[in-house]
Amino acid sequence: MNHTDILTVRNLNVSYGESKVLFDIALGVRPGQVVACVGRNGAGKSTLLKSIAGFIKNVSGEVRCAGASLLGVRPYDIAKMGIKYIPQDKKVFSDLTVRENLELGSYATQDYNWDQVTDYFPKLKQLMDRKAGFLSGGERQMLMIGRAILGTPRVLLVDEPTEGLAPSIVAHLKTVFGELSRKAALVIVEQNLPLVCAISEKIYAIKEGRIVTELAGDQLKTGICEGYL
Repeated sequence: MNHTDILTVRNLNVSYGESKVLFDIALGVRPGQVVACVGRNGAGKSTLLKSIAGFIKNVSGEVRCAGASLLGVRPYDIAKMGIKYIPQDKKVFSDLTVRENLELGSYATQDYNWDQVTDYFPKLKQLMDRKAGFLSGGERQMLMIGRAILGTPRVLLVDEPTEGLAPSIVAHLKTVFGELSRKAALVIVEQNLPLVCAISEKIYAIKEGRIVTELAGDQLKTGICEGYL
């Protein structure tokens, strides 16, 4: 972690009631960098992203974006600062069309340039008038990412983006993440080790709420990471 980081986490501790979930987490993300967090289910990976995004209040330590503290800041204000959280559940506004879902994203950011969304996800252009509740899992993931990139975010927090998706969609997302990293830093929680090893510059392995190792460079190989899943 250094002064060039767009996102800095130091000594982050998180609890749900009396149950402590994260212990002294420390990580750094540079602009345009793709960083992955891997670990078994229940290791605390999703909790880490939710804490950064402001959805969990029982937090101590330090979380900063471009030097500005995020602790105690409301989630929508964190989003306004350019940190967008894409949750694991793939929930969209089911009774609204794809167009209306994007309109909500545009209203929040005042960014109505949907061409950037359909450039990444051409299929959404064909689905504009379909209710989001009738989209496939892959199409919902496209819509969620599309909404998140409106407003030119500086950091994207992406939770299990490929879970349950067809290989063709995963391959497309791999390309999209590479392209998005030219404009924003990405922090991705993901179980697909071949994917994260292919796109990440750095991987943090989390076990029982603690970062147990940091991998970079030649260490970014699927076989090395497998020991942490």
